[in-house]
Amino acid sequence: MKLIDEGYQQAIKALRRCAKSTGFFASGTPGEYDATWSRDSMIASLGASLVGTQFKQPFLRSIELLSKHQSQLGQIPNAVGAWNKERHSNITFNTIDSTLWYIIGLYTYARAYRAPQILKKHRANLEQALRWLTFQDPDENKLLAQLPTMDWQDAFPHKYGYTINTQALYYHALNLLGKKPLAEHIKKVVNGNIEKYLALYSPELGYYLPWAWKNHDSEREHEEWFDTLGNLLAILTGLATPAIAKNILRHIEKTHINKPFPCKAINPPIHAGDPEWHSYFSQCDAKLPLSYLNGGIWPFIGGFYVAALVKMKQLSKAQRALEQLALADKHGVEHEWEFHEWLHGKTGEPHGPAYQAWSIGTYIFAYQSVKKKKVPYFI
Repeated sequence: MKLIDEGYQQAIKALRRCAKSTGFFASGTPGEYDATWSRDSMIASLGASLVGTQFKQPFLRSIELLSKHQSQLGQIPNAVGAWNKERHSNITFNTIDSTLWYIIGLYTYARAYRAPQILKKHRANLEQALRWLTFQDPDENKLLAQLPTMDWQDAFPHKYGYTINTQALYYHALNLLGKKPLAEHIKKVVNGNIEKYLALYSPELGYYLPWAWKNHDSEREHEEWFDTLGNLLAILTGLATPAIAKNILRHIEKTHINKPFPCKAINPPIHAGDPEWHSYFSQCDAKLPLSYLNGGIWPFIGGFYVAALVKMKQLSKAQRALEQLALADKHGVEHEWEFHEWLHGKTGEPHGPAYQAWSIGTYIFAYQSVKKKKVPYFI
């Protein structure tokens, strides 16, 4: 059996560990992420929904659990089931991407299982979610703004304002919701075709800025490290033009962001003393370069990298990247095929919980993209 085919079978087996009575847990390892996170469950379901109907129920239960606990303002929970000592609750919020991934997840379910009735059932949830999102626009310019650590990078780095990760997800969600004129407006703004002072794409760098905020005469609040997930989502959602997409993929290869395995979360890593450094970084695993969110390798991002290569018809490169992703997921501490949360950015040593749902689900998603020579669900 070929390595990538073995990885596919092992991924299906591993995903069963994450499927619980309430939905997908973020990790199938007992005592780790024993809860349903919106982004983790919806990302994992991109792959889970491609394996017939065997994961249909945990996908549906994840949607129903998140829908049940939607806030009065319309925000979808970050997680349900993880006890938070400060809030004295097992329901947490304070994210922007959870609501976006929830919308994407609902439409993925409807399409995967030919079940448009779920969109009718949750019409009110969708309307409230979109309403909450549209209020995240303090400058009334149609882009979503966020506070620091308000998405999947919840401990590092310190980004705020307009982020490429959020704009890409928002663009995709708007298209799914039939808000195409607004989606196209955002695309033009982010790419610098109109309202250039708000643009996130940098022709000089050849990729999207991770975040930017206000202009102060000639100086703009922004940083220039490479946000791998945000840039890949821009490709997959169609926010990036073909020319921009090619520039992004070229940058990933040139700077070895896809080595030794796909892909490092950011590049270059941020060091203590750098202008981008904040003191609270020392409290998490990202305090060390090439670890965790600070340039560590996240296999779930690798899955999106493979899919982005397929979308751009770079099929031979996608095949090789899938083989490298399989090697990354095969690495384990106690056993082979542990599908870890992240790996060291230089040594490839596995870290974080094993049987991470989104590492597993995006491997399946990447595998199916390569096999079909087409990316499921994305425009």
